[in-house]
Amino acid sequence: MASAAATDAAAIDANATLRISEIFHSIQGESSRVGLPTVFIRLTGCPLRCVWCDTTYAFSGGETQALAAVLEQVAHFDCATVCVTGGEPLAQKNCLPLLTALCAAGYSVSLETSGALDIGDVDPRVSRIVDIKTPGSGEAAKNRWENLDLLTPQDELKFVLASREDYDWAVAACHQHRLFGRCPVLLSPVQGQLDPAHLAQWILDDRLPVRFQLQLHKVLWGSVPGR
Repeated sequence: MASAAATDAAAIDANATLRISEIFHSIQGESSRVGLPTVFIRLTGCPLRCVWCDTTYAFSGGETQALAAVLEQVAHFDCATVCVTGGEPLAQKNCLPLLTALCAAGYSVSLETSGALDIGDVDPRVSRIVDIKTPGSGEAAKNRWENLDLLTPQDELKFVLASREDYDWAVAACHQHRLFGRCPVLLSPVQGQLDPAHLAQWILDDRLPVRFQLQLHKVLWGSVPGR
């Protein structure tokens, strides 16, 4: 039988609240999980203002929901894979118990985070998809480089690139911090700013051990919120 303390802790976790922009079922468009049917939990709020952000609607608004209600909605989709995203999900303190609750419920969980906040307390069962902000984002000064030492092979690093200058900066950062051997590295072009074919050719020319990626969901549905 569970102790009273454990029962109280479970009750507190279930009643913890989060500000939710949307919960939806779609195809994962990014990371090594691309193509997988996935339930997305988009948390409201972000301390960054990347110039190419495509989810500015998640900066504010949303609906306050209890953790238990969020889990109930996720279960409705009968999908094994869940992605917690934003905004910047780690800006909400109850993102951490949400991630743990999802793992405890048996889901395969990933977290999409800007890389500006500490990832050290994230449940180790979660795959952390961590951005490194390039100069073209306007937020490179916000990178929390200490996060790199916390990464494991199940995590991933993502660079979103708006130009050749961003690409050269990203390659230099990978060499400086020895990122290629740490975890998978993803390079993505900003839609409408960097020709994907150019990025693909640069990767081939430089023999980079990275994953080129497009945003598959935008190929399928365009810039439609909730897809």
